[in-house]
Parts: sequence; C-alpha cells; structure tokens
Amino acid sequence: MDQKRAKELAIIATRIRLAGLDAVHTAASGHIGGSLSVADILAVLYFEKMRVDPKDSKNPGRDRFVLSKGHCTPALYPTLALRGFFPEEDLKLFRSIEGHISGHAEMRHVNGVDMSTGSLGQGLSVAVGMALAGKLDKKDYRVYAVMGDGEIEEGQIWEAGMAAAKYGLDNLCGVIDVNGLQIDGSTSDVMPTEPLDKKWEAFGWNVIKIDGHDYCAISDAFDAAAACKGKPTMILAKTVKGKGVSYMENNAGWHGKAPNDEQYEIGRAELEAALKGLEG
Repeated sequence: MDQKRAKELAIIATRIRLAGLDAVHTAASGHIGGSLSVADILAVLYFEKMRVDPKDSKNPGRDRFVLSKGHCTPALYPTLALRGFFPEEDLKLFRSIEGHISGHAEMRHVNGVDMSTGSLGQGLSVAVGMALAGKLDKKDYRVYAVMGDGEIEEGQIWEAGMAAAKYGLDNLCGVIDVNGLQIDGSTSDVMPTEPLDKKWEAFGWNVIKIDGHDYCAISDAFDAAAACKGKPTMILAKTVKGKGVSYMENNAGWHGKAPNDEQYEIGRAELEAALKGLEG
C-alpha cells in the first residue's frame, strides 16, 4: 500500500471515529473506547480488503465479517454507513427506540451486518461455522472476526480456535484488538492471557503481530493471512483504547461511558483537527 492510499484510509478512519463519537453523545450511552481502538482495522477491511457490495449485501459469494466484541457498534455502524449500506443520517438514532441502529451488532434490521453479537466470546465460533460452510460449499469467500483482548478470557474462544485449526480453515482470519483494557481495568490484572502469540501458535494458527493503527501493516497482515494455506490466521493488533481522543486514550473508564457536552466538544475538536490535517 502506498502512502497516498494509507492517508485516504486514515481520513476514513477519522470519519468513523467522529461519527461514533457523535452517535454515543447523542444517545448518551454506548461503548466508545474499544470502538475508537478498532476503527483503523475496520477502515482497511471495508474500504480496502473485503469483497462486499452494499447494493447486494446478501450475496452468497461475499466476504463475511463478525464483530465478536459486539458492543463496539460505534465503530461498525459508522463504517457500514460510510461504505453505503445505509444512510449516515440513520446514525442519529443510534440506541433510540425510534431507529434501527441498536447498541450491539444486529443483523435483522441493520443492512450489512452478517451476525448479531453482544454476548462476548461467541463470535469466533460463528465465524468458524461460516468459514467451514464456505469450505464445504467450495466457495472462495473469506471470513473475518474481530475480538477484544478482554473477550478472549472466555473459554469458548479457545474451543473455536481448536476447531478452526482442526478443519484447516485458511479462509478464516481473526483479529484481536489488543488495547490492554477491559471494563474492570487492565486485562493483565483481570485475567492475564499473554503470551498470545505463543498460545495461538500452539493452537495451530498462523500468527501475525502488528501495530493496529498502521494502515500499511494492517493491509499487509490481511494479505499475508490470505496467502497462508492450511491453517487460520490470527492477527494480534496492538492498539490504544480511546484512540484519537486525548482524555479517553488508555483509560479504562471510557469502556462504556458517554461524554458530557463539554467532553464531547473537546473530543470532537481533536478529531476534526486530525481530519483537517489529513485533508490539508
């Protein structure tokens, strides 16, 4: 990926962050911290890598995406809106009884969502099922699943990991958003899971470690995952929770809290300044 394209993706990711911040502030609820940390990964997936068509969102040959950390819709929904799956105007009704944009990923009413998620630890199992179905049906689509590093404390994640390796699901690519924080604090204090690279390798996965805010590294990792044959790939993306908003960065208190008006204005000003710098 050249620097011009990386800059274009950075602009998209900043717009995702802005729209997510707007949605959470308007709703006065939502999970903003982990949404900001994963925005760059979603920008690369939906605007660079995934084979999807907003006008044909149920095409059997499309690539699939599962947001296993299903509370991070302030990243997913703006991504889908910017990609053209539904009007950006709909984001104003995020978590509103009047709208269809719920707090967790919901496939029945939100165009472009491939799986309803929210109960943590279950998304990788679904992605394994999708990838296995693709193999059995001799389809060439790829399946992506994004998990949180707090979420992977759930045992079901590791059961799914064993199954994916057993069936040689090289059409499956997992991403762990390694921001080091969860609702109760540091993941290393709540339930240590490192060394993640050695654990996933022991479970039979191809493992790639990257900076989750480096667009070239993200793109190269997805390419390497697609090129790996005979086993699934897990990308360990080191990120900053609350990325882009200074007072939210690396602060577990912003896992699931909405900013007040003053905090919102500060955060929006910072993201707007970042966007202006990229577009200038």
